[in-house]
This record gives sequence, structure tokens and C-alpha cells, in this order.
Amino acid sequence: MNREDFEILNSGIIYFDNGATTLKPKVLALATADYYNHYSANAHRGDYDISLKVDTMFEKSRDLVRRLINAEDLSEIAFTSGATDSLNKIVFGYFKNCLEKNDEIILSRSEHASNILPWFELADDKKLKIRYVDLDSDLKVTLDNLKKVITPKTKVIALAHVTNVIGDIRNIKEIITLAHQKDILVVVDASQSIPHQKVDVQALDIDFLAFSAHKMCGPTGVGVLYGKRKLLNNIKPIIFGGGMNATFTDDGVRIYSELPYLLEAGTPNIAGVLGFGAVIEYLNKIGFDKIHEHEMQLRKYAIKRLKEIKNLNIYNEHSESGIITFNIDGIFAQDLAIYLNKYNICVRAGSHCAKMLKGQLGIKNTCRISFYFYNTKEEIDKLITVLKNENLKNEII
Repeated sequence: MNREDFEILNSGIIYFDNGATTLKPKVLALATADYYNHYSANAHRGDYDISLKVDTMFEKSRDLVRRLINAEDLSEIAFTSGATDSLNKIVFGYFKNCLEKNDEIILSRSEHASNILPWFELADDKKLKIRYVDLDSDLKVTLDNLKKVITPKTKVIALAHVTNVIGDIRNIKEIITLAHQKDILVVVDASQSIPHQKVDVQALDIDFLAFSAHKMCGPTGVGVLYGKRKLLNNIKPIIFGGGMNATFTDDGVRIYSELPYLLEAGTPNIAGVLGFGAVIEYLNKIGFDKIHEHEMQLRKYAIKRLKEIKNLNIYNEHSESGIITFNIDGIFAQDLAIYLNKYNICVRAGSHCAKMLKGQLGIKNTCRISFYFYNTKEEIDKLITVLKNENLKNEII
């Protein structure tokens, strides 16, 4: 699907590492080159034509994000350097100022480091307690297990919408409904969901949300922080400087800008934000429902074919996303990934930044393939052929 839009695919690679980052379509390069070549002024700084054009295009990208996730207002959308930056701003800009000693934060052991480490730091600083919702036999979060870990001290639940190793899709609506009944706020890491399916923050009633552009054909160095306006009104910036202040004087008096500029200190990745806008328009034309359907067809086909490989263990057969995690008995995950690279097949190997999951899987490192709309069944067939190599272990050794 739309493979002709990706110049890199002409090199013959088979790219199955979309959970880490996706390939980039020609429209991204064209949009960023247009900015650099024809109107490369700063944003929200100048009173001349090319600067005003930057302002218009920058805010157009913000509105495209707003419509993508169905946020109520543009002020609820702040650009960041990525989901990691967004989550840090949420943790240290909002929750640092409202959580108190012995308050509890609920996480899962299958979260990405970006949704774990900031909470660890905050917990140490403010003497908070981290609690974990148990995963079921399929390594999924269930509402029943979540209910078991909630206490009167629970103040926030922070979970990925789709996890990056197991690929399970959490029932965020159900989780948020339960949380809000108990006055608990919910932070959603949408890095692995927004690129692949429709996410409506109003319909789901999401409090805070974070995601990155580079996982959905966009540029690296661009992310989004979404928060309900009533919550963002109480957020404090954690980065200070140009662009986020209205005025300041030598006696320390300062007046900061309104949202979302309050959270966008310094010169942003302007080319990236403009390119991201072009990519959102591109993905909208393809259709997120169509993307998700294609990925599910690939997943079903890949699971069937992978089961043909002797001694291959699939760890997330019953997940609902385009992520498949596996190992082959007796072969170290990184060695298998290096072997596949000889045949121009790109897969991920390691702990995938979800280092606590090893206690649930019983193994530290795994191989992961993750699909996007430009992947094909023919690519899966090539993967299977290479994995069926009778001299597989000898070649790796």
C-alpha cells in the first residue's frame, strides 16, 4: 500500500521495525525542503511576510493535530521534541505540583521507559508510591486486575494505549471511566496507537496524552502533548526562555505566555512541525481504518506463517496490533537480528525499552517485527524463507 511514496524501499530492504520508527514518505522531505528553501524564518517572532507564513503553516499543523485526535481547542495541543519530552512535561509540570507524600501512581510492567522513569524520579523526589497492575496470562491489562490495585491513595494511572512489545490494545475508555469515578487522572502514552488507529481524546475522555511524529511517517524531534484545558491551566513549564514569555523585568517580575506557547520555550523544530502537518494530511488520505485493517491482515498471515518455523516461540499471539514478538530456541535475539540483516530484513532485538517485562516473559531479550501500511505479505514470505534456512544456526554461529 502506497509503497511508491517511500524512496528507501527502492533499496530492497524489508523494514519490520515500525514500532521503533517508521519510514518517511516523499511528502515529508518535500515539505521540509520547501520551508528551508523558501521561507525559513522563525516562528512567532517576525513581522515580515516569510515569518508570517511560518506562523500560518505552524498553526495549521497544530490544527491538523487537533483534528487528528479531536481535541476541543488548539490551546490543548503543545509541540514537544517527542513523546518522552511530552511525558516529562506532564509529570514534572503538572503532577509534581499536585501530588503529595504517599500518593500512589499505577503503572504496568510492560510500559516503555518513557512512561516509567519520569514517574520513578518523581516518586523519589516526593516520596510517592508506585504500584503495578498485574498482567494476565496473555500479558494484558484487565479492568479486574486494575480494580485490585486501586486504593484511596491512587491519584494517577499512566498506561500505554498500545504497548510496544506485547502490542496489546488497552481498553482506555473503560479504564478512564473507572478512574474518573474515583477522581483519578489518566495519562495515556499513545505512541503506538495514534499511528495505526483513530484516537478521539474527547470520546475517550483522556486527561493527558503524548505521542511522537516519527512513529507515524513524520520527522524525528517532534512530539505532541495533549491535555484537557482545565488541567493545562494548572501546568507549569519546566523549560524557560524565548517564546514562552510575554515580558520580564530586571527585578524578576515576569509574565508568561498563554497556552500552548507556555510549553514551547525556544525555537521549535519548525521544519519538523511543518513536515508533520504534511504527513498528517497524507495519512488522512490513506485512512486510519484502512491502515489498521491492512496491519491486521498482515498480522494474521504472519502468525500463521511463523508457526511453520520449528522451535519458534510467539509471545503475543493474541494481541490485536501489528506487533509480533518472538524468539527461536537456542538463538540469541540480537544474533538472529544480525542474521536477518544479511538478507536486508530489519527487525528489532533486545528489551525494547520495556526492561521490567522480562519478569513476565521469563526472558530478557526478544525479536520484534512491527508492521505498517507499506509492508506486504510477500515481505513476510521472504522472512519465513530466511528463517527456514536449514543451516540457520550454523550461519549465525
